[in-house]
Amino acid sequence: MSTELWYTERYEEHGASLSLKVREVLHREQSPYQTIEIFETEHFGTLMTLDGLVMVTDRDNYLYHEMMSHPALFIHPAPKRVLIIGGGDCGTLREVLRHPEVEEATQVELDERVTRVAERFFPELCEKNHDPRAHFHFTDGIAWIQKADAGRYDVIIVDSTDPVGPAAGLFATEFYAACHHALAEKGVLVAQSESPLLHADLIRQCQSRMSEAGFDAVNSVYFPQFCYPSGWWSGTLGRKGLSMEAFRADDAKAFSGTRYYHANMQQAAQVAPAFLLG
Repeated sequence: MSTELWYTERYEEHGASLSLKVREVLHREQSPYQTIEIFETEHFGTLMTLDGLVMVTDRDNYLYHEMMSHPALFIHPAPKRVLIIGGGDCGTLREVLRHPEVEEATQVELDERVTRVAERFFPELCEKNHDPRAHFHFTDGIAWIQKADAGRYDVIIVDSTDPVGPAAGLFATEFYAACHHALAEKGVLVAQSESPLLHADLIRQCQSRMSEAGFDAVNSVYFPQFCYPSGWWSGTLGRKGLSMEAFRADDAKAFSGTRYYHANMQQAAQVAPAFLLG
C-alpha cells in the first residue's frame, strides 16, 4: 500500500483533476470565511489552498501576478493610485509596487487571515507589505468600491477567487459600473476571468458586462497557469477614456526583473484564440 501523500483538486464538471505530490502539511486553520491550508509539495514548493481550491504555489505564481498587474499598469499613461480587490497572498501588490510611478497601492481583502498566513509561508510574495505606499483594508471589496469617490483610482485590479459565493458579485455588471465610476478620467480595470478552455462563456460575459458598464475598449490577456484548471488563464481589461492602442511600449521595454512578462508578451497575450472570436 502506497504511503505517498498527494493533494488533489477535482474539476468535477469537467471530468478532470490536478494532483501535486505533498511532502507535508504545514498549516491548517478555519478563518471566519474559509479553510486555509498550506502544504509543502515535492516539486512546486509551498502551496496554499482555500476551501480545497488551489490559490498559489511557489513555482508558478509569477505568471499570474505579473500578467494581472503589468499589462494594466503599462496601458495607463501615468498610474499613481492603484486599487487591488482581493489579492490576499500579496503577490499582485508586490508587482504593482515595482512600478516607481505608483504613489499609493490600496489592497482590499475580505479575509485578513489569508494575508497573515501568506506573510508567514510566502514571505517573498509579501516583501512589499511594509512599503509606505501599501495600504491594507480587510473588508468587503464590493462595498468598498460602491462607496469610493468618483475618479479615485487610476488602475483597479480585481484579483478574485472563482465566481462562487461572495466572489460572484465581483463579476456583475453593477460591480464593473462601480469600478468605472471610481476610475479617473483615464483609467484601467483588469479582472481575473478564468480559463479560456473551460470558461469561454464567462470570458465573453466579462467582456460584455464591462462594455455595458461604460468601458470604451475591452479585451482579455491569456497566459499559462499550471496550477489552475486547464493550465491556461485569463484577465479581462476595460479601458476608460483610453483606446485599445494605449500602451507605454518604451517603458515596458525598459522594465526588467520579471520572469514572464515583457513588452512583446503584452502584445502577444492579447491575441485571442480563434474559438473566442466568434
